Amino acid sequence: MAAPETATIHTDIIDTHILPRLDGETLASAACASSQLYSLCTQDKLWMNVCNSKWPSTHHPRVRDAISAFPAGHRSFVSDSVPSILVPQKNHHPRPSQAPELISAVDIYYQSTAVYSRVEVTETQSESFARSPFWVELSDPKRTVTTPVKFEDDGDMFLSHLEEHMSLSWILIDQTRSRAVNLSSVRPVSVCRHRLADEVQLMYVTILAVDDGSSGFVECRVVVTCCGREGGELHVKEVSLQVQNMDGKSLSGREAVVILQEATESGRRKIGGSGEERERYGEFLAMQRERKEGKSRKERRLDSLSYATWLFMFVTLMVVLGGVRENGKGLGLLDEGKWVFNGYVREWKDGERVAVSEK
Repeated sequence: MAAPETATIHTDIIDTHILPRLDGETLASAACASSQLYSLCTQDKLWMNVCNSKWPSTHHPRVRDAISAFPAGHRSFVSDSVPSILVPQKNHHPRPSQAPELISAVDIYYQSTAVYSRVEVTETQSESFARSPFWVELSDPKRTVTTPVKFEDDGDMFLSHLEEHMSLSWILIDQTRSRAVNLSSVRPVSVCRHRLADEVQLMYVTILAVDDGSSGFVECRVVVTCCGREGGELHVKEVSLQVQNMDGKSLSGREAVVILQEATESGRRKIGGSGEERERYGEFLAMQRERKEGKSRKERRLDSLSYATWLFMFVTLMVVLGGVRENGKGLGLLDEGKWVFNGYVREWKDGERVAVSEK
């Protein structure tokens, strides 16, 4: 029986010259080839190199500390965080307790080169966070981050160029459970320009399924705001994350954290392209429109019913009052204890009718 081809290559050569050149997907595939390669490909130093080259934000001390507690270190982190879409999957397990803080590791790329990296720690225990709309903002009013992109004024061509070449990774890390999830679509689902402010906004969206008995889905929306002047560089001004329900309402901090924690633990990952992400976002918008139209129809029916009820009451009142004025007939008070109704006098005493006579 022929020996495996890897047996003819010295282990040190594989370990030092071949494996460090592989990306995460190739490393994972190679690990399945043989027990020898599995032992070599699962070394944490290789996966740390994958993390650092793919996400410069993982160099941050807080992120490194968080990754060190993952079950398989950097390999587990890559498995959770490789740019992916979250296949909608409703969770029927008990909801986890709220994490005291969440770590956001954010990287923006232009033509696969990182141009922006930032780490933000969000404290989730305060009452103000729990009650306020969930909003994580990465911005520095004193400076912007310069990119190699030239700010052009050629309309749709410039926006299409950004849509094709600007990608984003927003990894949310739950340090208490040693899990992570990538909340961003790889490519923007929309790019628009605000000419008055000389700003361009790129929107990245991931749709999550929730099991709250009402809306069914929520939208994780990351908005990247860039600014610049024609002919100059494009600057990243602000990056923000929010979570909205099917009605377009922002969830509170308490609601959003529960949903995001469920996504880190039970969200099923699937590597997908920008076409699939756009398709899922289009389906979400269609569901939003259908939901809005259904609510409008229901409100119109309720308005019609309310109008009909008030109209009936008004007509009834007019008929009764009209009967009183017509020849003394109808309903009216003649004397104490005597009422007239449709031409007949009814006499009452101590709450009981004692006589009825024609008027």
